[in-house]
Parts: sequence; C-alpha cells; structure tokens
Amino acid sequence: MSGRVPRASRGTDLARLLLRTAIGGTMITHGVRHGRTLDGTTGWFRSIGFREPRLQAQLSAAVEIGAGAALVVGAATPLAASAVVGTMGVAARSVHVPNGFFVNAEGYEYVANLAVASVALAALGPGRWSVDAALGLDRRLPGHKAAALAAGLGLAGAAAQLAVYWRRPAPAAPSASARGTAEGDEA
Repeated sequence: MSGRVPRASRGTDLARLLLRTAIGGTMITHGVRHGRTLDGTTGWFRSIGFREPRLQAQLSAAVEIGAGAALVVGAATPLAASAVVGTMGVAARSVHVPNGFFVNAEGYEYVANLAVASVALAALGPGRWSVDAALGLDRRLPGHKAAALAAGLGLAGAAAQLAVYWRRPAPAAPSASARGTAEGDEA
C-alpha cells in the first residue's frame, strides 16, 4: 500500500477546500467591512431594530472574521459553520425574509445559500488539507452529526440573539410631502 491518495479523494479534498475558502472568505470580507465602517454598521443595526447596536456591530465584525478565518483553515469546522448559520439566520429574520426570495430585492436568497453551504461543509468535513485533519478532529463527529450541530447550534444562537436584542422596527410614518400627495389625490 503506497502513500498515494486516490484521484477521487484529491478531488473531494479540493472541493472541500474551495467551499471552505468561498464561505470563509465571504465572511471575513463582510466582517472586515463591518469593522472598518463601525459607525455606519452601528447605525444600520439601530435602524433595523437592534438594541445595543454598537455591541451588535462589534460582535458582528468579530464573529464574521473569526468564523470565516476558522473555515478557511478548517479549524473547528462544525462550530465555525454554526457561527455562519447563526449570522445568516439573524440576517434573514431581521432583514431579508420580508422581502421574498430574490437577492436583487434584498430577499433571503444569498443568506440562505451561505447557511446551507455551511451546513453542507460541516457534513462533508473540512478535508485533509485542514487544521482539523492535522489534529485528528475531523474524525470525531460523523457527517450527519456535524451537520446537525452546525444547523442546530447556529439556529439556536440566532434565536437567542433575536429574542434578547431585536424588535421589529415600527413602520415609518409617511413624510409630510407623501401625506400631502396622498391627501391631494383624494380631493
């Protein structure tokens, strides 16, 4: 028996690496953007109904960068995937679901795909080119249990954050000019 890895296995490891890099890189990029525009991110969290918006902005940046980096290197993959699921769950509920499916209308298409891809990555495992594999952690949880952990922990975390910090903002009252137009239309 040689030390060669079968071609199919190399292809699967490459696919896992690409998936980790795509999801992780996306999360890192979002986290860095949130961190660099902390005042704007704070205002955005306030506008969508979050209490403690500065804390939400800071934690958002930290969790996105941390989970993204962990996914890129394949460290604690099911836990990192759960952080992505949780982040996307919060985004979906607080912003995207009311807008329907399609991302071009601020719908949940994008966040759902990142969350599902993260659960799939947890099920597949990080592959042999990962910190988890180097430490032997990739064999601790079978795929279905790793996927359940990522989905369950992520959704529970999202539900807890939303329950503690988020309230749907009241609909904005129409502006005076909009009321004037509406009133003028009735005359």
